[in-house]
Formats: sequence, C-alpha cells, structure tokens
Amino acid sequence: MTRELTHYVGGTRVAGTSGRFSDVYNPSTGAVQSKLPLASADEVRAAIAVAEAAQVEWGQVNPQRRARILNKFVELVYANMDELAALLTSEHGKTFPDSKGDIQRGLEVIEFCAAAPSLLKGEFSDSAGTGIDVHSMRQPLGVIAGITPFNFPAMIPLWKAGPALASGNSYILKPSERDPSVPLRLAELFTEAGLPDGVFNVVNGDKEAVDTLLEDPRVKAIGFTGSTPIAQSIYASAAAHGKRAQCFGGAKNHLVIMPDADLEMVADALMGAGYGSAGERCMAISVAIPVGEATADALVSKLKERIGKLKVGDGMDEGADFGPVVAQSAKERIENYIQVGVDEGASLLIDGRGLNVAGHEDGFWVGPTLFDNVTEDMRIYQEEIFGPVLCVVRAKDYEEALRLPSEHQYGNGVSIFTRDGDTARNFSSRVQVGMVGVNVPIPVPIAYYTFGGWKASGFGDLSEHGADGFRFCTKTKTVTTRWPSGIREGASFVMPEGS
Repeated sequence: MTRELTHYVGGTRVAGTSGRFSDVYNPSTGAVQSKLPLASADEVRAAIAVAEAAQVEWGQVNPQRRARILNKFVELVYANMDELAALLTSEHGKTFPDSKGDIQRGLEVIEFCAAAPSLLKGEFSDSAGTGIDVHSMRQPLGVIAGITPFNFPAMIPLWKAGPALASGNSYILKPSERDPSVPLRLAELFTEAGLPDGVFNVVNGDKEAVDTLLEDPRVKAIGFTGSTPIAQSIYASAAAHGKRAQCFGGAKNHLVIMPDADLEMVADALMGAGYGSAGERCMAISVAIPVGEATADALVSKLKERIGKLKVGDGMDEGADFGPVVAQSAKERIENYIQVGVDEGASLLIDGRGLNVAGHEDGFWVGPTLFDNVTEDMRIYQEEIFGPVLCVVRAKDYEEALRLPSEHQYGNGVSIFTRDGDTARNFSSRVQVGMVGVNVPIPVPIAYYTFGGWKASGFGDLSEHGADGFRFCTKTKTVTTRWPSGIREGASFVMPEGS
C-alpha cells in the first residue's frame, strides 16, 4: 500500500489540496512506494504568506540565537542519521553509507553557518570626514526559495537553506519530486530544534510551483541546482522578476592523468569518482584524460580489472559499491547515450546495459560502462550523461590535456593527478574551470570555501556556501553619520567629497 506524502508549512505537515500527485519509486525494486502532492499556485502563495509573516520576527533574532538553533538541528540530525539515510536510500537508490555522506556534507555547511555572528559583521570607518563616521550592516532579504535536484536530497537543500536561515531570512524549499521524504523530515527536525514556525517550509510540486515562486514578488531570491537549460531559464526568469538568482547547471568533469602519476591511485580514484552513486553526481568524473599512449594503455588495463570487481546492488546491501539510477527514464536515457557512443565510433570496452540484479529484477539498473578512444566531437563527450559511464579521451601531450576541459562548454570541476608540483601549479592556474583538484578526484570545496562552476555550469555572480552564501542571502546597508560639533558651515551646493 502506498502512503500519501505532504507539504510542510508553518511548522507542521500539510496535506495537498490540488488533487494532483506524482509517484515516488523505490529505484531498487521499481515499485511505487508513495504519492506526492503537487502544489497548486494558490498553495504556494499561501506558503509564501506564512514565510513572509514568520520572517519579520526571525529577522530580528540576534545571530547568536539563530546559531544555537542551527547547532541544535545538527545534533538532532546526527541522532536520527540512520533513519534519514535509510529513507534517502529507499527513494534515491544510493548506498546507505553514501546516503550518510550526503547528509554529512550538508551538515558541514550548517556547522559553518553557526558562525553567523562573525560572518554577518559589517565594516566601520571612524572619522571618514570631519566628525563623520561610516558603517555598513548586512540585513536579510526576506523570503528566499530553493529548487533542488534529486541527486543530493539532503546536502543541497542544507547548502542553500543554511546561509539563508542564519542570515535571518525565511525559506521555502521545493525539492525534487523523486525523493522528497528526507527534506520533509529535515523540516520537522528544524522545528524540533527550535526554529520558529513558518521560517522553513517545504512545498512539493512541479513547474506550476516553480513558476509561482519565480513570479511572486514576495520571494526575493531563488537558488537552483539542476540541468543547464533549466538553470539558464530560471536565472533569466528570476532576473526578469527582479530577484537575485544563483543557478547551477550541468557538468562534464575531467580528470587529467600525467605520465608520472601513480596509476594505482588514479584507477582507485576513478572507481569512486566515476561510478559512485551510479554517476548521478554533479561532481562525478565522467572523462579521464591520460597523457600519452603508454599512460592510456596502462590506465585502461587497470580500469577494466577494477570495474570487473564492482558490485551493483540494493543500496542497503553492505557489499554494494553503487545502487540503481533514480528512475526508469534515467536508465533509458543513459542506455541511449551508450548506444550513441557505439554509433559514433568510440570503443565500448565494458557495457553496463542489460544488468540484472537477483531479487530486484524490476529495479532501474545500469552497470559500470567504459568507453575508450572517445574524441571531442562525440556527443558522449560533449553532453552530460549523468550515469555510470566513464569516457577515456587520449591526449598526446600536456597542452592538449589542459585545452580539453578549458574549452568544454561546462566548467564545473576538473582534477589532475601528477607527482610534479610545477605541472600541478601550472594546471591549477591556467585551466578554465571553477573547481580544481590536485591528486583529489572529486574537488568539492569544504564548507568555508565556495562551491560553483563556470561557463554553462553556473549562472549568477556568487557561488554556493562559504562567504558567498552569506553575501547572496543578505543586502548591504551603508550608514553615514555626523554628530553636530557646534560648528556651523552654512548651506553647501557642492557634491560631498571624501577629503
């Protein structure tokens, strides 16, 4: 029997009233496990009204008290970690340890945001002019909304909501329809931690809900993560409606392997970075670029050996390296890309199509796939596949290896493996990509640095979390103060000068 999910508005679960629902599947079995209500425009507007009313008082709470609530929330999430991770695995399909990692990386940003008393401090200039002082203050925007993807149903909502809440804003989250249960549970834990009712809300929905959030003037800023076409569309729409926008799109992350690299380390790194979470990560490595034929031949041999030992299975199976993809439509898209690669002339060394997992025959399974001799004109190189498919593009020298990620339409993440410090330094400086790893396969910055890609991977002036997260969620007010000193100068009609 399927259960009916809810929204979360005003500190409580709220049943949907639109009459429209979406199925939520267990990707390991292919079975529908719950029905998700899709909010109408009126339901979204009602949630915005609740959030707007709650923000007034929340914005006046001092940052230290807000930080205490965030710290209590972290404590509660850790206490409920196993429950949350199992719930996440049941809807997304990623392994139980990987689900814990999803939650943990979200909590790291919340922990960083507990430093809000320091991060929200303004500036002060004494005697900027005769008897004149100038200071600035960072104030909340009001209501902020987040539209988040299926692949990290805990981490990305927390990345977006943390700086917003710590800065005194109220928040409306529109999570993915594919795995909404963890966001709903996190909302309950925020309330249990002491967050006032209406400050954090979850509204489930589709395009109607998104369009309402974009068009309603009470929503002052939008954060989005998803595909590039939708990121670009939301960014443009938000700007047209006078909102701040921070939109992250697709990726095609490269890993460059220099001839001096430790190939055992590289091959191990590519197993996790290329196939972990079934490749459904915006920071997954989907392109390996060995420099030189000898490097390429040796690497491919090691990859084939390791791929043959990978185990794909139910996310709750302790022996599984990765689980199913999130939906039947995702499986079909990935398998179509594999055929495209074959048709384009790439060498398909390991084919992940047709995988069968005993006892879970109806699950959404795609096995690890490896292409060699991929060229930059092929679609499997140019486009984001978002599945367990690794492409090997052979580079004749370092300059070609540097050029490939630098000229690609996406500029999200890139890594280089080498023992040479000069090569690593040169690569880090010259490569035209937003996040760089040196002997690190997935270069996701820690919470107190910012996360964000370049080119078609990101739209907006500010990146996610770190100091940029607080800049995005606040507006700066500058105050110029003069106290009379008993000297009267008379009227002046000249533009004031700093001197």
